[in-house]
Amino acid sequence: MTGLDEKARRYALLKAQLEMAQREDKAVILVVAGHAATHKSVLVNQLNHWLENRQTEVHALAPSEEDRLRPYWWRYWRRVPARGRVGVFVHGWYGDVLYARVEQRIQAGAFTDRLDEINRFETTLAHDSVVVVKVWLDIGEAQQAARLHHLQTDPAYAWQVSDRHWQRHAQYAPIQQYAERMRAATHTAHAPWHCIASETPSQQLNEIIALLQDALSQPAPVPAASAGQSWQAARNPVRSDNCLPPRRLAVDDAGASKGSAGGSKIPKKVYRQALDELQARLAHNHRRCLQRGIPVVLAFEGHDAAGKGGSIHRVTTALDARYYRVYSVAAPTDEERLQPWLWRFWRRLPQDGRVAIFDRTWYGRVLVERVEGFARQSAWERGFSEICHFEHQLLLHGAIVGKFFLAISKDEQLKRFNARANTPHKQHKLTDEDWRNRQRWNDYQQALDDMLSHTHTQGAPWQLINTDDKRRARLSVLNQLNDLLEIRLETP
Repeated sequence: MTGLDEKARRYALLKAQLEMAQREDKAVILVVAGHAATHKSVLVNQLNHWLENRQTEVHALAPSEEDRLRPYWWRYWRRVPARGRVGVFVHGWYGDVLYARVEQRIQAGAFTDRLDEINRFETTLAHDSVVVVKVWLDIGEAQQAARLHHLQTDPAYAWQVSDRHWQRHAQYAPIQQYAERMRAATHTAHAPWHCIASETPSQQLNEIIALLQDALSQPAPVPAASAGQSWQAARNPVRSDNCLPPRRLAVDDAGASKGSAGGSKIPKKVYRQALDELQARLAHNHRRCLQRGIPVVLAFEGHDAAGKGGSIHRVTTALDARYYRVYSVAAPTDEERLQPWLWRFWRRLPQDGRVAIFDRTWYGRVLVERVEGFARQSAWERGFSEICHFEHQLLLHGAIVGKFFLAISKDEQLKRFNARANTPHKQHKLTDEDWRNRQRWNDYQQALDDMLSHTHTQGAPWQLINTDDKRRARLSVLNQLNDLLEIRLETP
């Protein structure tokens, strides 16, 4: 490559990147994987020099303590580049699974499951306009040995060769075997593999630049329908008994659920005594979760004026303020709109032993975004499967996932709306949006029934709470939350 050609290629690549940054229509991820001694560091350094590095992030991850205290995918979820930006991952999620299999830290079944997870992750990214370019740098075994010897004997480069490089050379055959299986299982139309022979760095760089320039300039590929699951298939998102729904749920079941508000309203004195007992029990269970390092993720959804805030307050009163966070979810910010729709929840997951409480949740995709038309039908239909898979990742990490739907009758809701309108210190709780949502009651009921039906799983079941009696509802939330924690604490 002549100096003139190099300058032309460099400016063409930079121009494509800057134009994408202006459009903010997609993000690009480049995954650079391959055998040892294939110039990965040279290539990544050169690319980072040619690209606008204020809009490029390079990741060669060794999991930190913070990463280990959260679900496996968290380390990648939170590093997904925003639309308009480029992320470069050296080995990335492929190095993790490949070397775990080569070193027999996982067996064949787990290897297959992890590759399935990768396909789901990349399909989710593609649906959110993240283009994934995957490059495998290949080299023959003899050529690899010769290159390592050459580098090791050259004082200028000897520092680049470590015992780990020779270990990977000794593992060449299984790396080659499992890498071929890995690439075959994860080669998709929207995220294909590109194998590049290990010749000179300049030749490799030319091929990578061509791939990257196409990704920056061309429209983002849309996964075929078969690449992701339909919403009807969302009940069984992965091969695990934890994700099979015990039964179909509908929002009307809240009236007959455990702890419902049937019968007379609970007296205040009885309520106070029961509240103290349940909060003491929760405080004890929370301390045990903290000691065991068990993370807790609580999701609260419900009708307007159903009392989510009051129920959450009764929960947090029992918890140590140092170890929980409450997230009140509103419309996404400008920053969040540039990320995959789950990103704002991914980044707020708790460390092991801590509690994250979400007042409104990722279920907004299949509720308000569906009913109000903020999400296309294909997006909210796909949301059921993506939600189930997200929650399954939490369960795999050992988290407790508590999901509470607070239901209210239409008549009781109207009483509370009128009471808020006539009470000066409560008027701020009533908005025009509340009245507008009430007018679409039937639309929301249909969306709620679909949500409960397709996301009620054995590992993360919905707790349906009738809230016409606020006191009884709050006790029911505390009681069912304690049950969830104690079931998990009894598990070795």
